[in-house]
Amino acid sequence: MNVPMLALLLMPALAGGAGAASVSMAFGDNLPPYIMAQNHSGIELDVVREALAYRGHLLQPKYMPMGRIVTSFVAGSVDAIMMDVGEDLEARGGHYGAPPVLYDNFLITLKRRHLQLRKPADLKGLTIMAFVGAAKRYPDWLRALSRTPDYVERNSQSAQPLLLAMGRYDVVLSDRTIFQYYSRLQQLADPNFVAPDVDEHALTPLDPRDYRPVFRDAAIRDDFNAGLEQLRKSGRYKAIYDKYLGR
Repeated sequence: MNVPMLALLLMPALAGGAGAASVSMAFGDNLPPYIMAQNHSGIELDVVREALAYRGHLLQPKYMPMGRIVTSFVAGSVDAIMMDVGEDLEARGGHYGAPPVLYDNFLITLKRRHLQLRKPADLKGLTIMAFVGAAKRYPDWLRALSRTPDYVERNSQSAQPLLLAMGRYDVVLSDRTIFQYYSRLQQLADPNFVAPDVDEHALTPLDPRDYRPVFRDAAIRDDFNAGLEQLRKSGRYKAIYDKYLGR
């Protein structure tokens, strides 16, 4: 166990709160660097685990397709879930916590291209690579384009930095952290690869409410929020991001 984690577990904040509990929590299947199910790691997993550990709780992650996450909570098969996928769960006994991570999606282009993407019409005639489901999430921007050969969606985003650098696509749609993570992996795999300078173009304003966890127990929610606040104040939150992004 590393020193920062040990320090969290030994903090006086262990007193009070909900009392130590094992918390089963549903996460999406796999989304590096946020969720790496094969070894129970990733930015999202680490932040949630350490925030719960602040007052003695033990995270028991459960991985499943996004479409099953809400169902698992309603059915009572888990104690908590990451994100409500657009369904208000307060009426179902859910208690919303503070978001442990934010997925910040951008249209990413090569800086040397000097592209300006301020409205959907600006994408006309450009080739675009996005993650699966992007056209449904951003219909105003992408629905019309999704019916053309210039637009593709791929499950894996690992090739996005390389394909953008090579000019195979004019635009990639990705979360900033995911793009940075795969850029680093590409550099480690190929010393000749140089991550290009890029511009980020926002599609819609970021709404933190889209990324809130939901807990069945309000006291555990409160303990989680306290732990998350401590992670941010102590610098441990940033350290978790830095570990996965090689900073």
